[in-house]
Amino acid sequence: MQLSTLKEVIAGNRQFIMNRAPAIVPRSGIEIPSGVNKVVALYGIRRSGKTFILFDQCIRHGEGALYLDFEDDRLQGFTLADFDLLKPAFLELYPHLIGAPLAFFLDEVQNVEGWERFCRRAVEREGMEVFVSGSSSRMMPAEIHTELRGRAWSLEVMPYSFAEYVRSRGFNPADPALAFGADRDRVRHLFEQYLRRGGYPEVCALETDFDRLKLLKDYYGALYFRDLVERYQITNIPLLDALSDRLFSSFATRFTLSAFYKQYNGRIPLSKDLLFRYYRHFLDSMLLYEVRLFAESSYARMRNPAKLYPVDTGLCRRVTSADDGRLLETVVFLELKRRGLELFYFHGKRECDFITRDAAGALQAIQVCHELTDENREREMGGLLDACGRIGSDSGLILTWGEERVLEEAGVTISCKPVWKWCLEGISVASIQSTEKSLTASAPETSTERKQIL
Repeated sequence: MQLSTLKEVIAGNRQFIMNRAPAIVPRSGIEIPSGVNKVVALYGIRRSGKTFILFDQCIRHGEGALYLDFEDDRLQGFTLADFDLLKPAFLELYPHLIGAPLAFFLDEVQNVEGWERFCRRAVEREGMEVFVSGSSSRMMPAEIHTELRGRAWSLEVMPYSFAEYVRSRGFNPADPALAFGADRDRVRHLFEQYLRRGGYPEVCALETDFDRLKLLKDYYGALYFRDLVERYQITNIPLLDALSDRLFSSFATRFTLSAFYKQYNGRIPLSKDLLFRYYRHFLDSMLLYEVRLFAESSYARMRNPAKLYPVDTGLCRRVTSADDGRLLETVVFLELKRRGLELFYFHGKRECDFITRDAAGALQAIQVCHELTDENREREMGGLLDACGRIGSDSGLILTWGEERVLEEAGVTISCKPVWKWCLEGISVASIQSTEKSLTASAPETSTERKQIL
């Protein structure tokens, strides 16, 4: 790799990032502790916004930040040995930074064979900060930690939360007036959009349903072929197609491979072992998540069916308006996952959608439904009360489309809240303002209108 080429790429990337600064939407949950002597690795589904998080961190690190995207055609043929040219090239461009702290931001770094060895040396021996990201499943903690031998601090990046979606539309999600003021109806309308469109940043920025649907199909096509077919060298495409259709139409329901096997055995070529491997590929590619039964023994949890949730509601395959309740449940699941809670579902005589466990071991029962009616009240309330009894709790939570009140049933205090309002709870005003100040201070002066993140 020519030193002149690297200098051209480094300087061009710096200008590009500064020009895009006004389009960066602050992301929640991306917290990097100071003093952690590890490679910071961002991983997650394709197009979830990892690159813009790197841009944000570049701006925060100031002049000592170097950004490279290894899908840049100018870096084709970049090898492990070429990493040693980065620091000299950077310091030739900016000699006043000699001796200053440096931070390297390496996007799609999995495209360079052996990148882990350089990152480890840069952090441990040269005292640099290193941030890496990638969309491949090779960047997941189970694999990246093996390569770096526990020297990586991994952070999963998902599509926008509702709070981030609200922020991308020009509102401050931490503003209490959103729940009670004149903007309340507008925020509820934004939630309806978010529920059906999902949170992929680029999809959220499009204006028409036609364009959004087309882009979602393009996304899934890339995920399907690059992260499933190519990554795992899948040859039984009819089985993969049938399984994909079933999984993404079974969101927020219990799913069993045995039932799928009975339905398709004899119709398409498959074996139980092959079916299980393909199912694991969907999970390993971060397209789907499992929630297991709340039970004391791991055997009972694994023996019972899992409930499935996609990484984004935009990928859900829905047919009727009756699916709205399942969409709400999926939004709640994704928000709970972002909050770092351990999740289970409860199933006894009646069912409760979630039992959560926080880092301190505290348990909470949560039920999700589109609305409480005379027809479903006994089922929804009863399932929540059964779950509260199982975990020994005197309080529970019901999340609906718009109901808000407090109920007392069988000695249990039940709070009913709209999902959209619950999603905005706990957003820190200070963190939002801190991010905005950082971006404003670092961004170049421009008269260009603020754009939505892509």
